[in-house]
Amino acid sequence: MSPQLSIQKETASSEEDGPSRDEVFTALSNRRRRNVITYLKENGDDARVRDIAEQLAAWENDLEIPEVTYKQRKRVYTALHQSHLPKLAASGFIDYESDRGLVSLTEESRQLEVYLEIVSDNEILWSEYYVGLAVVCGLLATAAWVGTVPFGAVSGYAYATLFALVFGVSGLIHRTVTRRNRIG
Repeated sequence: MSPQLSIQKETASSEEDGPSRDEVFTALSNRRRRNVITYLKENGDDARVRDIAEQLAAWENDLEIPEVTYKQRKRVYTALHQSHLPKLAASGFIDYESDRGLVSLTEESRQLEVYLEIVSDNEILWSEYYVGLAVVCGLLATAAWVGTVPFGAVSGYAYATLFALVFGVSGLIHRTVTRRNRIG
């Protein structure tokens, strides 16, 4: 099969399955577009452009909403209206009714979940958590293997059960948090 035919086949299948990876990365390459998705996820699936612009201006200027000036809000509103919302709508992640000033998430927005891990300032990434957990379990296993007191007194089966339980509970908590943070 020629490379050109392979590329055409890949493009055709990605069109059937939803937006391509390039469309996702283009849509999420701008902070304002990511913040629009975050705002809609946190405040319901639909909102007025005015409300979104007001919140984004507050976030960008590290202010509370009542402190946002007209100029700050207008700058964000204009950029959303002229660029960011049409781009998200063209990719199919939102429905944008520019004449009514309404924005809503679509089913396609669920595809963004893989690319947006919501982590607040005081949290760690799940990948870091699992690496840390594996290191702790490895240190416990090494201490038991060497015979360090009191770790050497515990059987290998008890450690295996403990590690399986800890990773299982962690996985369930991770799944619950991930479902809660789902977009759309």
